[in-house]
Amino acid sequence: MELQKTAEKATTINTENTQNTTLNTENTVGFALERINYIIMLAGIGMMLLGFVIMSMDKEPFGFGFLGLTLGPIILFLGFMVQFVAILYKPKSL
Repeated sequence: MELQKTAEKATTINTENTQNTTLNTENTVGFALERINYIIMLAGIGMMLLGFVIMSMDKEPFGFGFLGLTLGPIILFLGFMVQFVAILYKPKSL
């Protein structure tokens, strides 16, 4: 009698474990990052494009003026830094 009760308990535990395992192994496909990360990435891409446009607007020959040598590359560098922040940013959990 005691052996039968133990076997019933083991069967019940195995059934519960199997159900929990099947619930946890569902295939969910999602994006690698959150929505805010992609928004920050778009802002970084915009900054990078702005840096290239500023460098091309320089009126000095071969881009040797302030826009081509200083301001444009700084904006471009900041755009790359925003990209790193976008990748590494982890939103707070609700």
